[in-house]
Amino acid sequence: MSTEPPPGSGREPPEDDRFRKQPPPGAGSGSPYDTPPGGDSPYGGPPPPPYGGGPHEGGGPYGGGGGYPEDPLAGMPPLADSGRRTLARLIDMIMVGAVVVLLSWIFRVGEYRVTGEDIDTGKSFGQAAIAAVLYIAYDTAMTARSGQTLGKKWLNMRVANLDNGATPSVQTALMRAAVLWLPFAFCCACVWTAISGGWSFFDKPYKQGLHDKAAKTVVVSTG
Repeated sequence: MSTEPPPGSGREPPEDDRFRKQPPPGAGSGSPYDTPPGGDSPYGGPPPPPYGGGPHEGGGPYGGGGGYPEDPLAGMPPLADSGRRTLARLIDMIMVGAVVVLLSWIFRVGEYRVTGEDIDTGKSFGQAAIAAVLYIAYDTAMTARSGQTLGKKWLNMRVANLDNGATPSVQTALMRAAVLWLPFAFCCACVWTAISGGWSFFDKPYKQGLHDKAAKTVVVSTG
């Protein structure tokens, strides 16, 4: 027999993601707009209409002036410092880069080789492919698992969905990793990483890198 609440019951299945947004301190399980017995509002006046039309013009959950918080970061930890994010990324790059070098040596795939007048670009492409696969796989797996690569975990940060604060899904984590690492591996190397990651130093109000914007994620502090 199903334990899911019946449609229209007003209850949602419990969420087991400890990273999701938390309600404001002191908030109960009911809505602040619930009308107590007797028909009076908890604020002493008549109950407000649910989707605007009250004293706040244009109010409603998706418009301005309503009683719903419009800041997507409400209930989430503070945004992580961009400098710490850069350091965490460097830690990840060094660790994965060491594996890339090792595998390139094992498979005899290196950088450009010049023999006389010939340049062997095939070997360079092979190393770029190994780098792309490893960086994307590492970032995707770790982010989808806990929101944290090793660098972020050691520096007390995590990736979160902008809309609900939850740990990104595999699809979201893959999108984020691909935007960050594909250009890095095949054409722009550290220049693209500096542009995509460095974007967070100037982005307002969510401190998103370009890869965060593509995946609709933010990086928040965990400690």
